[in-house]
Amino acid sequence: MLTQDLKSKIDKLWNTFWWNGISDPLTAIEQINYLIFMKRLDDIDKQSLIKANRIKTFEYNSLFAWSIEINGRVFEKDTFRWSHWTQMSADEMFVFVKDIVFPFIKNIDESIYADNLKDAVFMIPNASLLVTAVSIIEDLKITEQNEDTSWDIYEYLLNEISAAGKWWAFRTPRHIIEMMIEIVNPTKNDKIADPACGTAWFLINTYKHIIKENTSKDWSFSDDFWTHYTADMFSNEDWKRVKENTLFWYDFSTKMVRVGMMNSILHGITTPNITYTDTLWKNFDHKEEWDIVLANPPFKWSILKNNIHPDFKVETTKTELLFLELIYDKLFVWWKCAVIIPDWVLFWSSNAHKKVRELIIENTWLKAVISLPGWVFKPYAWVSTAILIFTKWDETNNVWFYDLEADWFSLDDKRNKIDINDIPDCKKKYKDVVLWRKYEEKPKKEDKWFWVSKDEIKENKYDLSISKYKKIEYTPVDYEKPEVLINDIRKLEKEIIDWIDELEKMI
Repeated sequence: MLTQDLKSKIDKLWNTFWWNGISDPLTAIEQINYLIFMKRLDDIDKQSLIKANRIKTFEYNSLFAWSIEINGRVFEKDTFRWSHWTQMSADEMFVFVKDIVFPFIKNIDESIYADNLKDAVFMIPNASLLVTAVSIIEDLKITEQNEDTSWDIYEYLLNEISAAGKWWAFRTPRHIIEMMIEIVNPTKNDKIADPACGTAWFLINTYKHIIKENTSKDWSFSDDFWTHYTADMFSNEDWKRVKENTLFWYDFSTKMVRVGMMNSILHGITTPNITYTDTLWKNFDHKEEWDIVLANPPFKWSILKNNIHPDFKVETTKTELLFLELIYDKLFVWWKCAVIIPDWVLFWSSNAHKKVRELIIENTWLKAVISLPGWVFKPYAWVSTAILIFTKWDETNNVWFYDLEADWFSLDDKRNKIDINDIPDCKKKYKDVVLWRKYEEKPKKEDKWFWVSKDEIKENKYDLSISKYKKIEYTPVDYEKPEVLINDIRKLEKEIIDWIDELEKMI
């Protein structure tokens, strides 16, 4: 989460853009994003060169290694670094960034950038705004140890202009993403997808998880801020596959695709498979091709009926239902997903809602329904959600429910860290109970989980809301006898009359 000091700096940055004629907030966000991307390319290139010197299997070619000719002029690529051109005078910097650096980042590798950045335009109008923006971005100190900052900036600006509530699009908190990834435990050999990727954080953190899991104990190293994982257990083929043919992103917004692509590259995924497409669209192929899905697809939206793919069997235009069926269709048999859904998907009684729940219960092993607290997405929204964990295999026998009541952060908009956190317990109990299919195991009184049989769920029209099955223990209360209460009331009334008499004597 952003500190008040960072918010003040971001407000200053936004106001500077506005005063210089960029009043469209999405345009401002995109231009800020380009500058952050330029800075982090320089930082990460230097870090990757250090890593390549340490690890023989990690091959890296610097983005700034050779000279390049642009418009008949030859430039050394080192001059394209943020650390170089930010030392120029204001007017020289403005011309160099607009005419040289921006075209350079659009064409670093045509296979990555050509489609997704072809319509990108540098719209900062003058040298003064560029210098001010560069200064503020430097002041934000966006580095690997606080890499969330650039994406917090994006969400903060959306929230400030009230666009996030309109779009119903919010970045999933990182600690929730990490919990879902640890539960599903993707590996270097899996094909992993997010059909509505937004800023791409699900699969970026999946990439980090895979790197960490393939780093032996003696091959991680720390600096003053961060622990770095080297994936020394990777072969050259592993590196190539994980970077090029393991992670697959999709989004229907060109702006989101650009943000997701830049975000991915900044985190080491040099050739991200990000596709600009609507995965609910009638032309998107429903054939099985994914091993794992990790997603928080958009909800509270509808799609035009004529645009829906004919392979969808549930008759609905609601995106939260269509995405669940799409995930089911695209998964290979025996493979799994973790997906965030709004609570109403679990219990609404429309035919479409019941049909989707029936599809999951009868055709997959629905392992878990993890209820999330409604304030998880604050300060951007209060919305009650749950995580579904299922494997496309056979059918469900019992469903494990977990009531996650605290997520390590306070309940208010500040979302400060607190000591109460159910996430470690949830992850541990899932591994100990669910993965070993301990259907006969009973929760202890203090536990927040319980099993519900498929038969009971079917009897309740496939209702999957945790409140339907959670047993509430009522503590008996001993009340005073009526005659005692009446006597107490009379005593109190007499005291009040005596006080009134005393007041009258004082007048």
